[in-house]
Amino acid sequence: MTTQVPIDDPAALTRYIESRYHDRHRQQLPELTRQADLVETVHSGERKTPQGLAVLLSRLAGAMEIHMKKEELILFPMIRRGGGQGIAQPIAAMRADHADHDGEIAAIRKLTDDLSLPENACRTWVSLYDGLGQFIADLQEHIRLENEELFPRFETLH
Repeated sequence: MTTQVPIDDPAALTRYIESRYHDRHRQQLPELTRQADLVETVHSGERKTPQGLAVLLSRLAGAMEIHMKKEELILFPMIRRGGGQGIAQPIAAMRADHADHDGEIAAIRKLTDDLSLPENACRTWVSLYDGLGQFIADLQEHIRLENEELFPRFETLH
């Protein structure tokens, strides 16, 4: 059974984003960081080892936690109250963060050779790249829902 995305109800959409994407990112990133660190350590010096990936994911986790908290504590409550004066600035800040996240996705793709595994990759490496693929897809859909479905409704109100 697939969950219907409530794009016609901004308040419901904010709750959906929090439960579907914020919670999921908070689960994904620590495990992906742990796996990246393990792969980098065990396969140090091998040609396709994604050196620096664990640090990138750790930084991304911190940046995303700040971003998600700003949404949960400032922007989403404003949206649930119907928007109003002053909403343009937090939306602009979230869009800027989203652009940064797109850059971080590009950096992940570059470090991992677009998630292409070496021959005979270990199970952890396979799991890492599978997880990164899911994380990237989730993050891109999260960003799309906010940038294309949620934010435009409120940017025209001020």
